[in-house]
Amino acid sequence: MKYGIVAFPSKKLQDLANGYRKRYDPHYALITPHLTMKSVFNATDTEIEDVAKAIKEVTQKHGPFELNVSKVSTFAPITNAIYFKATPNEEMLNLHHDLNDDFFGEASEFSFVPHITIAQSLSSGEHDDIIGQLKMVGVDHTETIDRLHLLYQLDDGSWTVYETFRLEGNK
Repeated sequence: MKYGIVAFPSKKLQDLANGYRKRYDPHYALITPHLTMKSVFNATDTEIEDVAKAIKEVTQKHGPFELNVSKVSTFAPITNAIYFKATPNEEMLNLHHDLNDDFFGEASEFSFVPHITIAQSLSSGEHDDIIGQLKMVGVDHTETIDRLHLLYQLDDGSWTVYETFRLEGNK
């Protein structure tokens, strides 16, 4: 089964992201707006119990972190995805490291760019038409993330929470 580890932002930021995702993201109905902390990995029913225990250990070491979303950006020309860019900070980067370096599943093939996707699978023309507009509208939002969620993918492609973990550490 496929799993991933994410942080869900507040309803306010989710609503803002979903305003764009309804129009520009074909995955809109499959998953709530999120910040990916560990990309998709496979695990068996037995292995996922060990993964959950390991996540619990990590979240006991790390406290809540600040999520500051300050601009709209894009991964073009690699992919025509558009996203709210989150400003990386030490707490977020350390947590990401502990969930990806010598942790279950393979290391990500991409560098960590903290973000919340608002548009993807766009044609080049669609991308070019809307990126300028979205950058002008912009985004400016700050909140505290105090929990992570281990998700799994259902047969229909949607994602649901397997377990939630509070970030309890004080470093």
